[in-house]
Amino acid sequence: MKYALIGCGRIAPNHIGSAIDHNLDIQAVCDIKREKAEALAARFQLKDVKIYTDYHVMLDEVEPELVAVATESGYHPQVAIDCIRHGCNVIIEKPLALSMADARRVIAARDEMGVVACINQQNRFNAPIQLLRRDIDAGRMGRLFHGTLQMHWNRGPDYYNKPSWRGTYELDGGALMNQCIHGIDLLRWMMGGDPVEVTAITDNLNHPYIEAEDIGLALFKFRNGSYGVLEGTVNTYPQNLDETLSVYGEKGSVRIGGIATNKLVEYHVEGETRSFEELSAEVNTEPKNVYGFGHSFLYADVIDAIRNHRQPYVPLEEGLKALEMVLAVYKSGATGKPVQFPLGDYSTLDVLKEK
Repeated sequence: MKYALIGCGRIAPNHIGSAIDHNLDIQAVCDIKREKAEALAARFQLKDVKIYTDYHVMLDEVEPELVAVATESGYHPQVAIDCIRHGCNVIIEKPLALSMADARRVIAARDEMGVVACINQQNRFNAPIQLLRRDIDAGRMGRLFHGTLQMHWNRGPDYYNKPSWRGTYELDGGALMNQCIHGIDLLRWMMGGDPVEVTAITDNLNHPYIEAEDIGLALFKFRNGSYGVLEGTVNTYPQNLDETLSVYGEKGSVRIGGIATNKLVEYHVEGETRSFEELSAEVNTEPKNVYGFGHSFLYADVIDAIRNHRQPYVPLEEGLKALEMVLAVYKSGATGKPVQFPLGDYSTLDVLKEK
């Protein structure tokens, strides 16, 4: 399967590594800064790979079957649409877009062209997350009462200043859009999927050199009567501590922590016969960083979806839902008022108008 990557920044090695894991035919890597593309190719010893600075030229010359889009967040939708209209299947790094309208444009292009398109919300593939999802789907947790997502990470000047697009409303957003959106996706996925209202606070307490928030706190109400609590920050001293998802129901209480929701912390589910130690040994992982191991599992799923003409496990609609939650938090934080779902059209740039 002919493969190409657009965007050779911080997350690019996870994509190339996953492509290698699954024996994809890596034809090209592209970045507007040629030296970044060359460095990535050299790191993975991709001797025959073509280097491009213009993805339009790359698409015309290489004609890849699968393209990963890992550019700056604000460019995701247009780059993805151009790839889709070229007949390519796509893996799009989170977030899907920075506006609801752009996210819907990507979905419409996918529907028009009939390609496989996946949003890279890879933590859904974490083994402890899969365990909890199976329990919820089987009804073992009973009625869900509330869930919490806590992300205690650290980002400083080195992260935001190189490159300078990070932390801007035009191309990025803040802690919730860039870092916490993975956990927000998990919270919505586990708690029933359909929020009806959110009340939130966002602020910038420790990063005066960026536009967007470095902390966000929110309370969601879901259509099924359950609640969700969000706490996301990049102010944690002195380094990343944890990202923890907790779900509480009438027959179960489960907490999944670690630096990237990769470890069972508590597991109490009615009728479970295996010990906590046995379950932990089965599902816990030790990733080197907050990105975890999910990219490779996501690639395996997308490749199978392409070959078998089916929807991927994490279709674009799930990216739209996660985006809607973040943007609703932004709107509530900016206006100081509760926000109702569905959100309608809203974007990160609208935050500036509300303040």
